[in-house]
Amino acid sequence: MSARQASGRSSTFGPSALATPANALTLVRLLATPVLVALIVVTGPATWLVASLWLGVALTDGLDGFLARRQGATTSGAFLDPLADKILVLGVLAALASTGEVGWLPVALIAVREITMSGFRVVAGRRGVSVPARPTAKLKTLLQDVTVGMAVLPPVGLHQVGVVRDLLWAAVVLTVYTGLEYALDARRLFTPAGSASA
Repeated sequence: MSARQASGRSSTFGPSALATPANALTLVRLLATPVLVALIVVTGPATWLVASLWLGVALTDGLDGFLARRQGATTSGAFLDPLADKILVLGVLAALASTGEVGWLPVALIAVREITMSGFRVVAGRRGVSVPARPTAKLKTLLQDVTVGMAVLPPVGLHQVGVVRDLLWAAVVLTVYTGLEYALDARRLFTPAGSASA
């Protein structure tokens, strides 16, 4: 059964569409990343301007998912959406680390997992295998977003640094855990039996 039949209504865009509202919101997140990084470095890690921009950008993630489900999921969106999330979070975390707001080690651990996961998706895609986000991975993304949000929110980022660091390490634990889940998927995918059933 196709996604169109399953939803009970026709989709506005087909799987191969590129210029969609959902992809436009994904592009907004990508373009906002260098702006956020520059603001954090220049104005400081926790300002109301940065916090407001982060909230607006973070909300586009849920909105583009809603639009994709309503108007039709696309292959490009399935690849670009998680990639934009990773670039945004890693860019902002790196900017926060450069200002001393958070440590480089947890940022590096998250970066290794996210970069490895992106590579896995590319390889799996070349084999014609889609890698949907697990519920735990969605929770991981949410926790990362909340952590960044707390770090750039002045009442927390300026006065409750310990809370931010604890949240970040919790995000690291969940990030590594979800990475191990996908590693098991990769093992099944790249074995003869798993490749046939994936």
